[in-house]
Amino acid sequence: MAEATRVAFGRALARLGATDDRIVVLDADLASSTNTKAFADRYPERFFQLGIAEGNMVGVAAGLALAGKIPFAATFACFLAGRFEQIRVSVAYNRANVRLVGTHAGVGIGEDGYSQMGLEDLALMRSLPDMLVLQPADAVETEAAVEYLVRYEGPAYLRLTRQKVADVSPAGYRFECGKAVVLREGRDLAIAASGAVVGHALAAAERLAAEGVQAAVLNVHTLKPLDAPALAEWGTRTGALLTVEDHGIVGGLGSAACEALSETGIPLRRHAVLEFGESGSGEELYAKHGLDAPGIVAAARRFLEDVRGARGPRQAGRLQRA
Repeated sequence: MAEATRVAFGRALARLGATDDRIVVLDADLASSTNTKAFADRYPERFFQLGIAEGNMVGVAAGLALAGKIPFAATFACFLAGRFEQIRVSVAYNRANVRLVGTHAGVGIGEDGYSQMGLEDLALMRSLPDMLVLQPADAVETEAAVEYLVRYEGPAYLRLTRQKVADVSPAGYRFECGKAVVLREGRDLAIAASGAVVGHALAAAERLAAEGVQAAVLNVHTLKPLDAPALAEWGTRTGALLTVEDHGIVGGLGSAACEALSETGIPLRRHAVLEFGESGSGEELYAKHGLDAPGIVAAARRFLEDVRGARGPRQAGRLQRA
């Protein structure tokens, strides 16, 4: 069943609140939107409403963490990006045990428009030493990630969606931090996707299969630390690695993959948002930015044509294998 990852987050947080009274939640006047209201209703004494003061929320969360609490501080991803200095100094520098939760990430949020779209947050969070960065693909993975974060020691960022996303996690799924999940195997192309676009990547792989192109699909739920060995393995197996994400082209999954694989010689292409967002439905914006299944198929076709052309006529058939 399709569900927004922010909804799964709120449900998991409310459930886990009963397991550890050190868990506290901080909000900046968006409890209904971030779904932290479910926790507030059950544990009002452990819920802190800071109002429209995200910088203050970050500082209070750091103080609570240093006092032994396990704080989850949630607001829209774009508003956390705007409080980068407080995150850098109060949370990251102190290695404070804070879980920053950015919802409504990417152009997929739709009609709210660019001012509400977090498109730079991954670039900022990845730049901070010791910051764990997670972006689950569906509700099942989100609940598992929240369970992991309760046990984790250190600063962390969890990126979530406003829109509903398709279920992609296999039956009996177990979350393993730092390990990409192979959702589909293939021999001609590897698509590494993260977050809301993973379902679209799987749909694109189905369309490519109908054209005779077998594409592997990897769900990269951990952006930092990145599972570079998995990306290298599948990039080598297929001879072409395409990253897909609802984030700006700079600083997200694609950039992380380029940093990790720059010396491997694996052909790699990034597919992400190239410009500012705008108002429109999530479906319209995904189509415009090429993040829906047809857009990913088109990007894959162009990439494979370029790779085959670069290798010349003798290798214009099936791509090089490991």
